[in-house]
Amino acid sequence: MAIIITDECINCGACEPECPNTAIYEGADDWRYADGTDLEGDVVLPNGNQVNSEEAQEPVSDEFYYIVPDKCTECKGFHEEPQCAAVCPVDCCVPDEDHVEDEQTLLAKQSFMHEE
Repeated sequence: MAIIITDECINCGACEPECPNTAIYEGADDWRYADGTDLEGDVVLPNGNQVNSEEAQEPVSDEFYYIVPDKCTECKGFHEEPQCAAVCPVDCCVPDEDHVEDEQTLLAKQSFMHEE
């Protein structure tokens, strides 16, 4: 399951540098699959979609920091717990019920984005 930042976010930015997948972006900022990953050029995502990893994608939120579900692994493969939730001063980084994934799927996503 991915993590989501709720509308209680105070835009402090504490979460952004903690994300090992660079899945957290400031509101209204475009994002890319290549940001903070080993992905380059055209790739086929684990969900079967083909994208150019370096192409700018639309922001998930225009108002506050957001997490890209396709890049969020709940820090699996890096840490024992989601680092965004660990550092958030207002506890607005919570599990995203709309993006439920098991540990095996999260680890596969982490491995896909980061060559070992």
